[in-house]
Amino acid sequence: MPNLDQVAERLRHAYSGGAIAPLRDALDPTDVDAAYAVQAINTAYWRSEGRRVVGRKVGLTAKAVQAQLGVDQPDFGVLFDDMEIASGGFLRPGVLQPKAEAEVAFILGADLSSHSVTTDEAARAVAQVTAAIEIVDSRIADWKITFADTVADNGSSAFYVLGDDRKILDGLDLWTCGMVLEVNGQIGAVGAGAACLGHPLNALAWLAETLAKRGDPLKEGDVVLSGALGPMVALKPGDIVQASIGGLGVVGFTYGDPR
Repeated sequence: MPNLDQVAERLRHAYSGGAIAPLRDALDPTDVDAAYAVQAINTAYWRSEGRRVVGRKVGLTAKAVQAQLGVDQPDFGVLFDDMEIASGGFLRPGVLQPKAEAEVAFILGADLSSHSVTTDEAARAVAQVTAAIEIVDSRIADWKITFADTVADNGSSAFYVLGDDRKILDGLDLWTCGMVLEVNGQIGAVGAGAACLGHPLNALAWLAETLAKRGDPLKEGDVVLSGALGPMVALKPGDIVQASIGGLGVVGFTYGDPR
């Protein structure tokens, strides 16, 4: 059976070599600790190569998806500085099997280092809120993932886009706020804030508490993608993607090389 360093290397090579088979020969589908250990190995590797950690993403925030993968908790991945695409910018070819999902993004104005974090405490740490699109991608062929696959694969992360319109949290309704994700002017997904663990701040509190217990707490300035407000939409080259979230504005990108 491959060791965890070998599993991590497999995933790194898949970025350029193409999607690989699920990791069931090396990781039990529900082995949380081993999956995060693989993620940590690759995070350390990429940091040694000069990439800078700028935040985290939360995944598996929908109860239906958790049930599908046989888990009862969300997961998280790492955001690096080179994963951000400017709103109105371009997702260049090179991703394997990308999908887009609309999310609420938080930018922290304070550390969150407590092992027990309430939503009120999480809210007080938020400096800015904005609409976001996460571009997820899987290094596992045909998206045939288990919980361990997606965690080891850095939460199936790829890129993200933050809206230019930044808001303060006071006065925002992130529970009933509606979301519409359009591809080429056609509605691809709809949703609401409540789809994200009942409220996006619940996802932030969960993440803060989880990372603090792991000894790697969220810090001032971190970007947090709190989880999808509706279904993912598969992408193809040439697609123009735009998400609108009530109270937060619009964010978008084009999948292809700029002309």
